[in-house]
Amino acid sequence: MKLSEVKLVLNELNTIGFQLPNGELVPNHFHVTEVGKITKHFIDCGGTVRDEEVVNFQLWNANDYDHRLHPEKLLKIIELSEKVLKIDDLDVEVEYQAETIGKFGLDFDGKNFLLTTKQTDCLAKDNCGIPVEKQKVKLSELNDEPCCSPNGNCC
Repeated sequence: MKLSEVKLVLNELNTIGFQLPNGELVPNHFHVTEVGKITKHFIDCGGTVRDEEVVNFQLWNANDYDHRLHPEKLLKIIELSEKVLKIDDLDVEVEYQAETIGKFGLDFDGKNFLLTTKQTDCLAKDNCGIPVEKQKVKLSELNDEPCCSPNGNCC
């Protein structure tokens, strides 16, 4: 989800909710303790230099049950971050504390922001010998013509 999309959603909400991939809700007394721009400059296993930038929200649970983050307050934090940190309309990544700090993508289901799972991947499969995954095809769907006829399509 892009930052511009988050802002549009926040303009329509009365309360903010975040839902974890397992369906549990982040307790509603959470705080967004950071809004930032993360720049990653790296080299992949195939030798290609890459750059990535994301907007990062850090969610934190405190025992502060009396204060709730309202949409207009988060919007003000985002707008200040855009101005001061010169944040463009980037994808949003969310950090949330579980057994360790988890990194999540972000989506919205019409009611809650959804923390989506992220996966590692090899970015240089063609350079480091990772075979391209073959497309699975049902032989029965290939052709009605028998495979072993003289003009068949198997030889």
